[in-house]
Amino acid sequence: MRVFITGASSGIGAALALSYAQQGAQLGLLGRRTQALRDMAAALPGDGHVVYSADVRDRPALHAAAADFLAGGPVDVVIASAGISVGTLTEELDDYRVFEAVIATNLTATVATFEPFIAAMKLRGQGRLVGVASVAAVRGLPGAGAYSASKAAVRAYCESLRVELSQTGVKVVTIAPGFIQTPMTANNPYKMPFLMPVEQFAVKAKQAITRGVSYTVIPWQMGWVARLLRLVPDRLYDYFAVRRERKPRQS
Repeated sequence: MRVFITGASSGIGAALALSYAQQGAQLGLLGRRTQALRDMAAALPGDGHVVYSADVRDRPALHAAAADFLAGGPVDVVIASAGISVGTLTEELDDYRVFEAVIATNLTATVATFEPFIAAMKLRGQGRLVGVASVAAVRGLPGAGAYSASKAAVRAYCESLRVELSQTGVKVVTIAPGFIQTPMTANNPYKMPFLMPVEQFAVKAKQAITRGVSYTVIPWQMGWVARLLRLVPDRLYDYFAVRRERKPRQS
């Protein structure tokens, strides 16, 4: 098995890389932190893992990495796990640049990650394209407009792509994490119900990817929370959401 993962130097991407390496997969690992990627690749079980130092917002560099990994043989799974979570406020003019960075990293980089692999997967009649959404996509969170919007867009985009590829044998899997123990959540200033260790998340996520499920929330308890949130009337949701502590702004 050959697996290509973005955002592989830490968090969800790194945990999935370890889980697949333990299964005997050969990995293509892409991220911005070159030394961290090299150190991680060296510590992984197996050999033949390839490291690519690039920002997922750099589409030509991302495509070049994909082409290089594809040259080594068919790719079975592509996981677009690179992501940014940071507080934003529309009234703060400097936050516009943060909005752009969040949307580019979380949404359009997912598109750029999948693009180079689709033709080869369709030709083989098999493969998995994995997008990472979030429970935060269910309702807009105050102070997190960019993150909520980007993850809601990832879910809608992956759904569109899933239907487009439904007759090809290529499966599009959308995974919506709840609260997972990663550097991204380490400094959250609010309670995180059903917080899950990232290693446990990786096991559950890999099972969903193997089955080719269309959409899943991990942990499952947050799936029920998400269902309930969709049913809450706007006035009631607004009353409680406005009192919620917020993710710190980057700027």
